[in-house]
Amino acid sequence: MIRRILPYPPLSLLLLLLWLMLNQSLSPGHLILGFILAVLAPLMFARLDPPILRAQRPRAMVQLAAVVFVELVRSNIAVARIVLGAKQKGAAGFARIPLHMRSPYGLAMLAIILTATPGTIWVHYNPMSGVLVLHVLDLIDEQDWARIVKQRYERLLMEIFE
Repeated sequence: MIRRILPYPPLSLLLLLLWLMLNQSLSPGHLILGFILAVLAPLMFARLDPPILRAQRPRAMVQLAAVVFVELVRSNIAVARIVLGAKQKGAAGFARIPLHMRSPYGLAMLAIILTATPGTIWVHYNPMSGVLVLHVLDLIDEQDWARIVKQRYERLLMEIFE
C-alpha cells in the first residue's frame, strides 16, 4: 500500500528536505508544498518506468573514465588553440556515425561524454537506424571520427551497459 503512494521513499524524503532547505523555511505553507512535491514527483517518475540499470565490469568503468579524462584535456587544448588563433586543420561540420549500442543508459552516457568534450556536440540520434549525428568543430575526416567514437567510447559503454 505504501509503495503505491510513495514508490521511492528515499527520493520523497530527499525532495521534501531539498524543498525546505531551498526555501529556508519551516512554515506550514512550505511544509505542505514540500509534502505535495515529495509525493507527486516520485509518482510521475514511477510512470516513466525507466529500464533497470545493469552496469557491469568495474574495470571497463575505470578505463572509460581515464579515456574521457585524457580526451577532455586534449580537446580543451585543441579548442583553446583554435580560439586563440592557431590555424584550424579542418572546418566545422557534421559526422554521421553508425552505432551498434542500443542501451538507453549507454547512449545517455555517450551523449554526456561527447557534449562535454570541447569541440563536439551530440546533435541527433536516430534510434531506428542507429546513426548518431555529431557536430565537430575541426572536422577533417568523418570516418576518423566514427572510428574514434566507436573504439574509445562505444566499445567500453557496451561492455558496461549491455
